[in-house]
Amino acid sequence: MPLHLDTRLAHCGRPVLNAESGPVNTPVVRTSTVRFQSIAAMQAQVGKRASGQPVSTYGRHGMDTQRALEQALCELEGGTRAWLTPSGLAAISLSLLALTAPGDHVLVTDSVYQPVRKLDAGHLARMGVQVGYFDPSTQPIEDCLQPHTRVVYVETPGSLLFEMIDLAPIVAICNARGISVVADNTWASGYWFNPLALGADISLMAGTKYIGGHSDLMQGVIVTRDAAHAAQLTKTYDALGLAVSPDEAYLALRGLRTLAVRMQQHQHNALAVAQWLAAHPKVERVYCPALATDPGNALWRRDFRGANGLLSVQFRDCSEARLFAIADALALFDIGASWGGYESLVLPATCEKLSAHRSWHGAAGVLRLHVGLENCADLIADLEQAIAGVLGP
Repeated sequence: MPLHLDTRLAHCGRPVLNAESGPVNTPVVRTSTVRFQSIAAMQAQVGKRASGQPVSTYGRHGMDTQRALEQALCELEGGTRAWLTPSGLAAISLSLLALTAPGDHVLVTDSVYQPVRKLDAGHLARMGVQVGYFDPSTQPIEDCLQPHTRVVYVETPGSLLFEMIDLAPIVAICNARGISVVADNTWASGYWFNPLALGADISLMAGTKYIGGHSDLMQGVIVTRDAAHAAQLTKTYDALGLAVSPDEAYLALRGLRTLAVRMQQHQHNALAVAQWLAAHPKVERVYCPALATDPGNALWRRDFRGANGLLSVQFRDCSEARLFAIADALALFDIGASWGGYESLVLPATCEKLSAHRSWHGAAGVLRLHVGLENCADLIADLEQAIAGVLGP
């Protein structure tokens, strides 16, 4: 009988026992130079790397620690090859640079992580790559594809407002036309959703978030399932000289061991907070696909196995100044731009910021909350005092 993912995450990427003993996790292996017993051994290793095998001839390629993490990430995402990058944005950049050439067209869902737009405008455009944006909920992808479209880039759910995307028909159309599909899977982090299983060619995520789980590392992850995309990624990865330290790889591997229990607790806490906010008289709307009232709930229930700790909340009759005041009044939610760690965080998303991601018609912005691993009753009490202090009971 196949093992459950929770069990596989506890055992994958571990070192084999040597002389009847060994460490639980692969140790940190630091080196810049790889030594070889002979010229023949070095040439054999070079040949293996040239054929696409994930082996090292130099420290930049990674050693045992990085290999162990790559193996574990393939297990998590259901892929065959993985690459580690210095950040989630680096993973995005590498994927798009590897798959495009001058004259190509890239189609992107309009609710993506905002730095993707900066990459498109500042670098892909300069290279002669055309980028377009579309809203899958209102624009059929067939109407947006062009004869020279080479990549469709999606993020599901979307950034900030967590719009669900029906990925399966997008993949089917793209596969039929030979278009690569790249999916940002940071929200689910491989635990709740696997784009490769639906036919996407590349799944990427910021290991900075839930993979690490403790807000103490920077890392990006790319996983693919076929040799053709692996060859393209490897060629560009080597050309850019990207590398991740063994210390960062070790922290991410350690984080994977507790990913299952952390994700389940984040989901439990966030849903309790979302339901409380949805019933609050001062709240206009809660953006959270796990809520039964969310427009994307049916898609979420069909494709995902669970939810994370993120939600956004829009208040009634709340100016930008009041939005900031609520954030300032929170005691257990730190103000910070990231998410995915054990701690609860709050970040205002103003109308200007929301409009930079998509067409936004709200009267004011939202507060994005990352609900951490604290007691959810304490978090609700903190929100209650902050909202009442600014907007009244």
